[in-house]
Amino acid sequence: MTAVTASDAVAAPRPKYGSISKSRRWALRWSYFFLVLFAIFFLTPPIYMFITSLKSSAEISAATNPWWVFEPTLENYIELLTQNQYLIFFRNSAIVSVCVVSITMIISVLAAFALARMKFWGSATLATGVFLTYLIPETLLFIPLFKTFAFVRDTTGIELMNHWWTLIILYPTLTVPFCTWIMIGYFASIPKELDEAALIDGATWLQTLTKIFIPVALPGLIAATIFAFTVSWAQFLYPLAFTTSTDQLVLPVGIVTTLIKGDVFNWGQIMTGALLGAAPPLIIYAFLMDYYIAGLTAGATKG
Repeated sequence: MTAVTASDAVAAPRPKYGSISKSRRWALRWSYFFLVLFAIFFLTPPIYMFITSLKSSAEISAATNPWWVFEPTLENYIELLTQNQYLIFFRNSAIVSVCVVSITMIISVLAAFALARMKFWGSATLATGVFLTYLIPETLLFIPLFKTFAFVRDTTGIELMNHWWTLIILYPTLTVPFCTWIMIGYFASIPKELDEAALIDGATWLQTLTKIFIPVALPGLIAATIFAFTVSWAQFLYPLAFTTSTDQLVLPVGIVTTLIKGDVFNWGQIMTGALLGAAPPLIIYAFLMDYYIAGLTAGATKG
């Protein structure tokens, strides 16, 4: 046998990967190109809103460059945050969102655990039906809800219209189906050996859920919680249809109805209120985005 010397090893031809690296470079370039377009498309509105919120009404009305602030001012922020109306809107939205998230998570976790792990006749069909209810648009639901509220008022004398707490009853119809679907997918991805071992050790189904599944499924729980909070915080149609008094309005509807008077638009305060209203969901997404993506991925691929 002929020994291979160091010079022969150095002189040996190397495989050519030029075509692969070139195609990969082009793929990266196109990816960055579309990523930049995506960022510009979605960041332009909030940037414009922030610029407008720093302008006075006179500067907004003037025929100047709309993308530049010549005389920046915090007047819109100070005036809005010192108004009692805006604080009432914020308080109503916060209470409604917290209550809706709590109700949604209790119902969704229990329903998802039963449908994913406690197999019974029709559980798969029922799980599919739960998700399909989420696909029904809310524009088709608020008219039947009007009829339901009228029936409740005529039979019991309880007036459900024009109360902010009525939204706590309405919003779970939007949040529970999707959150249940997310949790079904996440619970289904957990190995069956865990609950089987717990049942063999004498644990009840409730103990299995609280001590095993909930800690393991924490990313899914966070994803469902973020979704429920976002929907309840930003919902517009239901509060617009079911609340009218100023002290009963939530933030999205309150900004529109109080800052738009006839054909007069107070654009500075409208943009300021919209930015301040978007702050809580933005903060939550910034800190919990990894959990949210993990939970949605599991819910979309399992179950």
